[in-house]
Amino acid sequence: MPTPEFITEIRASAGHQLLWLPGVSAVVVDGAGRVLLGKRADNLEWCVISGIPDPGEQPADCAVREVYEETGVRCVPERIALIRSGRRVEYPNGDQCQFMDVTFRCRAVGGEARVNDDESVEVGWFSVDALPPMRERQVFRIKQALSDEPAWFETTETEV
Repeated sequence: MPTPEFITEIRASAGHQLLWLPGVSAVVVDGAGRVLLGKRADNLEWCVISGIPDPGEQPADCAVREVYEETGVRCVPERIALIRSGRRVEYPNGDQCQFMDVTFRCRAVGGEARVNDDESVEVGWFSVDALPPMRERQVFRIKQALSDEPAWFETTETEV
């Protein structure tokens, strides 16, 4: 995933210190109930589509933009599925960050799923009962987005 220019500019003065960053994920569902996933180029893991909002960009707009940029699929956000602070990450160059993710359930409204940029090596639609191997946190996002439960949030007492 390429680093947004505004973060590169912050890193120039902040060095490798921990940055707290917003993140947005989109669980995109088509008319057949399938979920759109991308196989990331950086770690070859299947994931829901995600990204970092540009300064001033609304999270829902970011979800729509990221889905189109990465997959060529047009979508409409329907609801917030969950909000979660991620774990601290340290990259090979020493940069540290932690993301607060807002996950949206989105409905596909057009476009053809394809690898549309260099962030993914594969893109595809998957039925929920035939998901590729993926991290439990990704599966949890999908299940929460597909449920009719209220938005989920984590507290120190509820950790998944």
